Amino acid sequence: MKFFSSVMDKKIKPYLVAFRPYLRVLAYCRPYVSRLVPAFVCMWIASALEVVPMMSVKYVVDEVLNKSDFAVMYLIVSGVLAATIIKVVFVYLNTYLMTWVGNRVVLDIRLQLYDKTQKLSLRVLYKRRIGEFISRITNDVSTLQGILAQVAMDLFLKIANVIMMLGAMIYLNWKLTIISSMIIPIAFLAMDRVGARLRFVGSMIQEQLAQLSAVALEAMSAIRIVRAFATEKVEFERFAEQNQGFFKATIKGAQTRGMLDGILEFVQYVALVIVLMIGGYFVTTKQFTSGDLMAFCIAIGTLARPLQIISRTVAQLRGGIASAERVFEILDEPDEIKMSDNPITLSRMKGEIEFDDVSFEYEPGIPVLQRLSMRASPGERIAIVGITGAGKSTIVDLILRFYDPTEGRILIDGIDLRELEIYGFRRKIGFVPQDPVLMKGTIADNISYGLPECSMEKIIESAKTAGIHDFISSMPLQYDTEVGERGITLSGGQRQRVAIARAIVRDPAILLMDEATSSLDSMVESQIQGAMNEAMKGRTSLVIAHRLSTIRDSDRILVISEGRIVEEGSHAELLKLRGHYHNLHSLQAGSKVA
Repeated sequence: MKFFSSVMDKKIKPYLVAFRPYLRVLAYCRPYVSRLVPAFVCMWIASALEVVPMMSVKYVVDEVLNKSDFAVMYLIVSGVLAATIIKVVFVYLNTYLMTWVGNRVVLDIRLQLYDKTQKLSLRVLYKRRIGEFISRITNDVSTLQGILAQVAMDLFLKIANVIMMLGAMIYLNWKLTIISSMIIPIAFLAMDRVGARLRFVGSMIQEQLAQLSAVALEAMSAIRIVRAFATEKVEFERFAEQNQGFFKATIKGAQTRGMLDGILEFVQYVALVIVLMIGGYFVTTKQFTSGDLMAFCIAIGTLARPLQIISRTVAQLRGGIASAERVFEILDEPDEIKMSDNPITLSRMKGEIEFDDVSFEYEPGIPVLQRLSMRASPGERIAIVGITGAGKSTIVDLILRFYDPTEGRILIDGIDLRELEIYGFRRKIGFVPQDPVLMKGTIADNISYGLPECSMEKIIESAKTAGIHDFISSMPLQYDTEVGERGITLSGGQRQRVAIARAIVRDPAILLMDEATSSLDSMVESQIQGAMNEAMKGRTSLVIAHRLSTIRDSDRILVISEGRIVEEGSHAELLKLRGHYHNLHSLQAGSKVA
């Protein structure tokens, strides 16, 4: 018992631990058992028929050549031909069913992975480069696709072939089978040692590929900056360096696989030499017929190919573990935003917002908001100002529930935000960010983004409110005009107005504007300001402002400093206080602080 326990601890368990990601992948196969079972049945039938040509050689030598009975030859040839045709049919069915299941499982994993990245905490997303996430969704899942659709199929089929072939060899001569099989542990030892190296190399290859994708994506995303600063050569050198790293990792993988193939081929020839020596002795002592020896040699040669494919497949599986681990690393990321078991859906939202003693930290021990309390009544227009890093945009992120407060509560119409059905709540909020990112598609698609049922009349009405309708109407294709990737064909002011139209087309009860005009010049800002004022009518509006000239008409202005509200009042009231707001106003006006 101690021996078996030791083998289990030292050999079996490490394999199970190493291949644990694939055990998780197998769980995705459960819905498709109805296809997997017939696939395995076809596999075993095809493997059993694989033995027919080998056994036919025995009877050809012993019955036809030795006895000159050519009538038997025709029967054997007909049988081999029929078995081959039947085998081809079952191999086809097995290939189709296994490929279907493998690709379907990968489809499910890719969809789940993409869905998970859409829901990941912004904290997690901001810690990594977007190119890495894209690499995991595309490259790593594609590696899994190759493994499940082809590699796993080869592995199971070839294992079945080996088992059937060994069974035939035992039938021919069990002694010679045992003797010739004694060299097989050498093959498995090589697979174990080289496989561990392949897993490391596979991880390195996938990491290098992810970095390569990230470098290319960053350069292409910032192509205007790259060209403006004439850094094309620098970016090319970065890409070339990363490409060289990927090349080196790939070559190491090829060297390792080549080493494994060489070892297995050596093992095959050693086994064949053993069979010829001992089998020849058995023939001379009448323990073996000439047909048995011939069939046995063919079996050894036939076994070589499946064993080589098995070794290569296991190597690919070990190399692909890195991809599986990288996929599950994302899927296992904890959900930072916990959904309520019985969420409350607001059929109609008034737009009341209350921060009740809210504190928040992005990193433990580094407070961004500290015991902040505020209340916005329905329809009230509130501006939030402060120096960079004061916590202004964090307030918007918390209202949108991108994060939950570290302490305290945020109430919407008197209900804790954590109790609300989050997707329905967000659809009732209009959001205009500082950088108005537009999606690839038409202007109409961007205004109605997230509202597929939105009518053209409502789109036009929102565009008029945002002051962009006249410009759109002047274009040849009007609302069917393509905006290009990230809205590149529109100016900054035009993109901002489309973003305002996109925010108000859903008729939100709450409108959030996060420094929506900070990147625009004064003339465009004044034009956008009119659209913003029109959009805010009748809605609870929170405006994060850098330029104080845009928020003078607000009902209230909150001055944030180090995560706290330090001043509150109208524009005139705050100027009279001659405090933080007065200092900000004086700096922007170009006068000295009194």
